[in-house]
Amino acid sequence: MNPLYSLAGIVASTLLHLAAPFHKKARLIIEGRRETATRLEQLSSDRPVVWFHASSLGEFEQGRPLMEAWRKAHPEYQILLSFFSPSGYEVRHDYAGADVVVYLPSDRSSSVRRFLDLAHPSLAVFIKYDFWPTMLSELSVRSIPTYLVSAIFRPDQLFFRSYGGWYLRLLHLFRRLYVQDESSRQLLIEHGVEAVQVTGDTRFDRVEDIARAAKDIPAVAELAQGHRLLVAGSTWPEDEAILLPYFNDAPEDFALVLAPHEIHEEHLRSIESGLKRPSIRLSEYVEGKPLPEGTSCIIIDCFGLLSSVYRYGKWAYVGGGFGKSVHNTLEAAVYGVPVFFGPEIHKHREVRELVHRASGFVLHDGDELAQLLCRFSSEEECKALEERTRAYFAEECGATATILADLAPES
Repeated sequence: MNPLYSLAGIVASTLLHLAAPFHKKARLIIEGRRETATRLEQLSSDRPVVWFHASSLGEFEQGRPLMEAWRKAHPEYQILLSFFSPSGYEVRHDYAGADVVVYLPSDRSSSVRRFLDLAHPSLAVFIKYDFWPTMLSELSVRSIPTYLVSAIFRPDQLFFRSYGGWYLRLLHLFRRLYVQDESSRQLLIEHGVEAVQVTGDTRFDRVEDIARAAKDIPAVAELAQGHRLLVAGSTWPEDEAILLPYFNDAPEDFALVLAPHEIHEEHLRSIESGLKRPSIRLSEYVEGKPLPEGTSCIIIDCFGLLSSVYRYGKWAYVGGGFGKSVHNTLEAAVYGVPVFFGPEIHKHREVRELVHRASGFVLHDGDELAQLLCRFSSEEECKALEERTRAYFAEECGATATILADLAPES
């Protein structure tokens, strides 16, 4: 094993333990890892295991279509699902589509070897990224076929820098890399990684599935009656600083559904203090009774509904674009509505493509929001956009089936 791999694992583990007393997520990872061995013992030694690893909740959703398709195609396999981040594990530790769900172990040799001894996977599938040197090296030593799915690569990543050769070597440990686009494939080929196939992004399959199974949200359905509705999802204070002033001065037939990324009480109260028109939290709504008179804003103060809420909107706004990066735009775009967001989109191929196809739009301030809402008040504009978006999804869907057909179980 490359000594740098071992050193990287030791450093990462040490930093995590040092952070634990002060950082909740680090503490949850350490505590959760203590249960990993016990959970792995639930796997039967009589049936093969396919192991899927997702860094966090977003990667889980990206890989979920493949997991569920694998279950149908190969029911003889047990499915092991691992997470690195608590934001994935704490939400999906009881996911019924997997036989066992665990935290990924620390990337130290002893922890990795114990994990693989107990898990005994026949093959391993990493979703999008999360490259742990010791784990990938040990999988290779044990000749366990390892794959990367829905990956995307950019020239500015560590792999391709002058000092990143040791990290680039990790990519050679995968039997095959299934990437989202041709530019990723070309970049890898240029750097000597040849086991690459362009298959697209399994998230398109996932959001199509979600849209088909969208839940009814009676409160939002009622608000949408007689109102032009903007659904704003995964918002941060920077997004709300643009949305709320516009909403406060908007015509009476304009309504807002706001699903903040963080729903702790302090944030919810901050939103409410910035509203000058009547609002209600979804948790306050009594099903079967009408919304309070004059209500023109619903605040979604729970998780798990946003993908269904988007379908009620005439327009959608996706937050995060004024911070590190915009959140999931595909959940909104799947409904064929105009999607707006802040400028931080460079990490997401699908967002750039939505912009290129004039189905998604970057904005920087409230004036630009007003202009976009005015433009897409036109039914003709909205219809043309819907057709463009539908065509894009038709082109992109199908990655799951392509990858599944290629991931033949080892005989």
